[in-house]
Amino acid sequence: MANKEVIENLERQVRRLIDEHKRASKSRDDLAAECMALKKENRKLQERIKTLESELSLMELSEGLAAGDKRNKDKARARVNRLMREVDRCIAIVSKQGLTE
Repeated sequence: MANKEVIENLERQVRRLIDEHKRASKSRDDLAAECMALKKENRKLQERIKTLESELSLMELSEGLAAGDKRNKDKARARVNRLMREVDRCIAIVSKQGLTE
């Protein structure tokens, strides 16, 4: 009789563990799906930030070039100079690659 009670107790515990495992697995799957959705949203927001930063930079440059105050003109001039240096570097790289190929 004692063996039957032990077996029944073990069966109950196994069923309970199986149920807990199912709940934990579902919770894990739900959290993984939520994580993926949040990562996707984060990527979209990061792209939006880059776009807005680029637009802001262009607006500041436009304002500086268009008769803004001295500070804005200086910032615009510095930005144009940076862009020109970057273009010069790109031209040098392309020229160098053209010679080696």
